Amino acid sequence: MTEHTHITTPESLTEDSAKETTLRPRQLEEFIGQGKVKEALSISIEAAKQRRDPLDHILFHGPPGLGKTTLAALLAREMGVNLKTTSGPILEKPADLVGILTNQREGDILFIDEIHRLRPV
Repeated sequence: MTEHTHITTPESLTEDSAKETTLRPRQLEEFIGQGKVKEALSISIEAAKQRRDPLDHILFHGPPGLGKTTLAALLAREMGVNLKTTSGPILEKPADLVGILTNQREGDILFIDEIHRLRPV
């Protein structure tokens, strides 16, 4: 009998995880595209560092695939803070957000993906 090699598997493979992280930019300057956004973010990062303050609130918007999540991760890395990612549909009541915010340290970044799907309070 012939042995078959499966190309896809539901399990996460260690080598796949390593490759995925190497494809992502590690610094804002490595991010491809969004030149004006990168320039504005660079200025904000530098100003916050000089003031020794956290970044101001930032809202990224646009269709899927523009790099909003990647930019949030880069901001956290550039500022040397933690990134907590959640999704709008998961936040069903205000207490859900309070729980997340309570565990944040000063300067940490909270990224809410699909924020437009948050239920009105």
